Amino acid sequence: MATEDATAETDGERLPPIVTALATNRRILVGLALLVPVVVAAILGEAVAPYDPTETHVAQRYAGPGGQFILGTDHLGRDLLSRVILGGRTSLLLGFGATALGLTLGVPIGLLAGYVKGRTDEVLMRVMDIIISVPTLLLGLLILVALPSNIVNVILAIGVVYAPRIARVTRSATLSVSEQEYVLAARARGESNSYILFREILPNVTGPVVVEGSVRVGYAIMIGTALSFLGLGSGPPNPDWGFMIATAREHIYQTPWFLIWPSLALLVTVMATNVIGDGLRDVLDPRVTGERQ
Repeated sequence: MATEDATAETDGERLPPIVTALATNRRILVGLALLVPVVVAAILGEAVAPYDPTETHVAQRYAGPGGQFILGTDHLGRDLLSRVILGGRTSLLLGFGATALGLTLGVPIGLLAGYVKGRTDEVLMRVMDIIISVPTLLLGLLILVALPSNIVNVILAIGVVYAPRIARVTRSATLSVSEQEYVLAARARGESNSYILFREILPNVTGPVVVEGSVRVGYAIMIGTALSFLGLGSGPPNPDWGFMIATAREHIYQTPWFLIWPSLALLVTVMATNVIGDGLRDVLDPRVTGERQ
């Protein structure tokens, strides 16, 4: 027993403190417990969906939950469970894809503005402020009006909308570390600006950036759903939570579960991403960590 305890303590000591903190944070664990089943179902898709989400069963229109159709059917007799599962794939792709694009665009801008400062910082941040001043949904609509309505362009629109916000978070974090001793030492060694930006500064601003990105996933899913609700998503007959909710309004009296299931799936997914974001902020954001110490 003593040997086992010593081994466990040794294994625990080998784990970096940040890993231990992430693995034991209750918010992260609760968020993952909610999000992982949605992600797994979306990835498996057709393998776990009992029916083709576009297949109609005319004789089973407005069927209630239970029996042959676990969650019931919609106004065309399509299985709602299958459509919710495959709709999750679309929403998650929008959320994670748009956030990844926003990070790809926003992080370099924020790094450059926070490191170079001066006129470059002023120009970049004023451009970001102009973009941020336009309401998020309106800016997304303006972009999609000029582009064909498909999932790739929706991801592009949301990614562009969120890039300025991510850029500002990155700039703020960069300003706080750009005068640290290790950065000054790199300058004294004659390291290139690209080396200092991506090897010295970027690894030390990943905490706030990761937190911002995790929170943006939920918001991106919401914006993507709103655009689909307005008819600017992937479009029928592909399953999409936003389009399903929009269609369900016309049939709420005949099929109330048509509205309930995609709305509940959306609620759980967005809530899970926000809870994970809060947990990551507890662990990775130095300001929060410092306040609690």
